[in-house]
Amino acid sequence: MKQEYKGLYEKFGLNVVYYRKRKKLTQLQLAELVDIDRSHISAIELGNVGVSFDVIFKLCEVLEVTPKELFDFRDYTSSC
Repeated sequence: MKQEYKGLYEKFGLNVVYYRKRKKLTQLQLAELVDIDRSHISAIELGNVGVSFDVIFKLCEVLEVTPKELFDFRDYTSSC
């Protein structure tokens, strides 16, 4: 991963966390539903790895969101 994109990977990961928690899923539960390892979910949420389209599409199915919603980055620094 290029360091210049690290912030975007982290924002994507925060969206995964947000939608996972909204569905009241643990990392392990999400990993099982997406058919990837829990440590990979953790790495995605921390913004430490890139994600294939296959995983993105499966995340969308499981989390019941569109790809656009996963990439609609919020400002997580605000207090709201």
